[in-house]
Amino acid sequence: MTPAIFLAFLVTNMYKILLKAIFAGCIAGTVVFGVQVFKLIPLILTAETYETGMADHHGTATTAEAEHAHSADHTHDHEAWQPQNGLERYTYTFFSNIGMGIGFALLLMGIWMWRNQAVNTTAGLLWGLAGFIAFSLAPSFGLPPELPGTQAAAIENRQVWWLATVLATSIGLGMLFLYHHLATKIGGVVFIALPHIIGHPQGPTGGAVPPELNAHFTAASIAVMALFWVVLGSSCGWLYGHSDQKPEVT
Repeated sequence: MTPAIFLAFLVTNMYKILLKAIFAGCIAGTVVFGVQVFKLIPLILTAETYETGMADHHGTATTAEAEHAHSADHTHDHEAWQPQNGLERYTYTFFSNIGMGIGFALLLMGIWMWRNQAVNTTAGLLWGLAGFIAFSLAPSFGLPPELPGTQAAAIENRQVWWLATVLATSIGLGMLFLYHHLATKIGGVVFIALPHIIGHPQGPTGGAVPPELNAHFTAASIAVMALFWVVLGSSCGWLYGHSDQKPEVT
């Protein structure tokens, strides 16, 4: 497909793809939000009590205590803005999930359009698993999800390493599964391994949060992202497979 034909198809059919991406993103974002409310947000609230010293001698705190600690933290730190607990936090979390879902749905469908690829639910699921590996699993080997109050390397260094890992893993997966030459597949393995060979940013370890709580949050976060990508990939594949038009190859 020539770039001109692809661009013309993209412009004339953008609204159809956009609507499908919005629908798929809403599905995935809503499913993940429901899990976050019952699994991740309580862990974050508990971690904030350790961060602010509100945990009791048993190492636990009630939701009310967590909300009080969070509010007190805002009183002393106006620069590091965060949404207030309760409806405001849930609202921001919900819409951030929806936005993330729509963005990644547009990315997947854009790739499929560019490759002129016929996609169904199963193929979408496989692409979703690839997205999970590239955007969540591979970076978590060096920089796992962490709770508030956990010490880590400088955020700028972590962001650079995360982005480099996502790009290298995405390229490596493409070389492994979209091409058939042995040399290309070997190159794909090298790309995937390269960020981890170089090493992730190092920083102070420890913090106020107990290690077992942090480990629980890390495992739960990775599982939630796996669910997100499975639902998103499957939804995108099903919706894209019902597209009215596909660009013609020349």
